[in-house]
Amino acid sequence: MTEPLTFAVPKGRILDEALPLMARAGVVPEAAFHDKANRALTFSAESGEMRIIRVRAFDVATFVAHGAAQAGIVGSDVIEEFDYPDLYAPVDLGIGRCRLSVAGPAGEDRNERLSHLRVATKYPALARRYFEQQGIQAECVKLNGAMEIAPALGLARTIVDLVSSGQTLKDNGLAEQAAILDVSARLIVNRTALKTDPRIAALVERFRALAITGKAA
Repeated sequence: MTEPLTFAVPKGRILDEALPLMARAGVVPEAAFHDKANRALTFSAESGEMRIIRVRAFDVATFVAHGAAQAGIVGSDVIEEFDYPDLYAPVDLGIGRCRLSVAGPAGEDRNERLSHLRVATKYPALARRYFEQQGIQAECVKLNGAMEIAPALGLARTIVDLVSSGQTLKDNGLAEQAAILDVSARLIVNRTALKTDPRIAALVERFRALAITGKAA
């Protein structure tokens, strides 16, 4: 009997937008998936040929890169942060759009010449890479959330985080200073699985057709 494919999806902002696309591609979670009181992480798909795991966005990339899941959906911010060689992102789904940006206290002098900077972020690799290009050594303090309060509490004068409308920054006395990366959700697959399992190639084609149709619309 053929093992079911494992499809990883992220908790949080992308999932609500991803579910309609998944359904059109034939990836439909069982009813229990939508029960907010259900703490399970693994669910069957209605087709019975796939299981769906719901994990943190950063973990989606790890599960797929290491082959524990064969495919999934995650933001391009996560893909760029980890840069796993075994991860392939063949389809931009055109959802979950935002940007990864540098922000600091509103009114701060952005032209100040710095050689060293402490940065609070969930993206240390991307932050270091960006500041290195600016000739600045970034000391990154890893936070998993609440980045916006770091400057006020003296943890770091600068943050690197996802920005959509910018309202959360404004509410916390911060201003966007530079955009590092435009972000959108991508279909990701494990490279080995893509080469060895024709079901993965078929899945990619279904999502690719949806992405093309969406752009045409």
